[in-house]
This record gives sequence, C-alpha cells and structure tokens, in this order.
Amino acid sequence: MKEHERIVSDPEILLGKPVIRGTRVPVEMLVRKMGGGATFEELLDAYPHLKKEDILAALQFAADSLANEEVVFLSKASGT
Repeated sequence: MKEHERIVSDPEILLGKPVIRGTRVPVEMLVRKMGGGATFEELLDAYPHLKKEDILAALQFAADSLANEEVVFLSKASGT
C-alpha cells in the first residue's frame, strides 16, 4: 500500500490502529465523523492540533485501504 507521511501505525499507540502522526487521533474516527456529516471546520475546532491536510490524509488513507481490499464471493450451495 502507498506510504502516507501523515498517517502512522505503531503497536504502542492505540494497538497499532492508523492515527494522525504525532497524535492519538485515529483515522477511523475522522472518517466516521466526516461520514456522519461533520465538516472540516467542526473537526478542526474539536481537534485544534490537526490541520486540514491531516483530515485529507485520513480520507486518502481510507480510500487507499479500500482500493487494496480483496472481495471474495462464495457461491451458495444448492438447496439452501
């Protein structure tokens, strides 16, 4: 997967979940909040140590993670 300079995964920080570098702010939380309707401004107000580029990096990381995901389709057994 592509290297993201603003995103790190360290087993000593949140059990290795991807976070914004230098923080304990998880990528997942930022993406969930954006998906729930939060704006950049709301997130930057709630986390003043973040920059807009951090949030954009989190979104790009999530997109890259999904792009590398494998989907396996299992056929249904007949008669079920």
